[in-house]
Amino acid sequence: MAELIDGKQLAKQINTKTKTEVAALKEIGITPKLVVVIVGGDAASEIYVRSKHRKAEQIGIISEIKALPETTTQAELLAVIEALNQDDQVHGILVQSPLPSQIDELAITRAIAPTKDVDGFHPENVGKLYTNAQLDFPVSCTPKGIMTMLEAYHVPVAGKHAVIVGRSNIVGRPMAALLLNASATVTVVHSKTADMMAYTRDADILVVATGIAHLIKAADVKPGATVIDVGMDRDENGKLTGDVDFDGVKEVAGLITPVPGGVGPMTIATLMQQTVELAKWSETRGTK
Repeated sequence: MAELIDGKQLAKQINTKTKTEVAALKEIGITPKLVVVIVGGDAASEIYVRSKHRKAEQIGIISEIKALPETTTQAELLAVIEALNQDDQVHGILVQSPLPSQIDELAITRAIAPTKDVDGFHPENVGKLYTNAQLDFPVSCTPKGIMTMLEAYHVPVAGKHAVIVGRSNIVGRPMAALLLNASATVTVVHSKTADMMAYTRDADILVVATGIAHLIKAADVKPGATVIDVGMDRDENGKLTGDVDFDGVKEVAGLITPVPGGVGPMTIATLMQQTVELAKWSETRGTK
């Protein structure tokens, strides 16, 4: 039976530490500020944005939500971002996905100042990640949170075979870079991979981020492997579930994350942590 990786409890510990760091920054006149921009009325996005807002306020971070109408043009959104880029009181900028069809999401990602890119999606920050730059820069929050989980649970990474199922820019690709930077041997598999499960069965660390409920079964997992389920899916009864068949895989794996209560809380905790880091780095650069 696998040991449970309790992301909810670990996130609480990180949030407590972040709250202490925020209080210390306020003592020297710096209050971290996060601005989340949401365009349109996507219900899931609104719930997620409110969750981020509440957590930021609990920690002591100034949190502002800029809600723009569905009809917002790309030029109008770019103008909002540029104003935030120029505002020295703003340390982190996040534009919530998905965006309406009239807006080019890549153009918006590129418009956010790399030093305020709390999501870690700007090409400059992605380049630093892939070149393993020994610098201060933001990284995509979900993969960064997963690395924190592996460290907290003393999972060996160097020299181990890590397999990532999914190649998105949000999870799969940055996850591969982080694991490679930590000296893992990394394989990325996806919808075009022939005999995908031959790779998953060889993984010491298996990270699954596909959006396909219960894609990974017990037979697809190496005994004793660490299994990280990034999926947030709904089963036939509408219940929240993951990309991993938890009930079956927990009988085979050594460590496993649940859904909910695994990766999700760690993503938000990492977002808060990174907002504070951006505030610290801005002070170091003299751009407060």
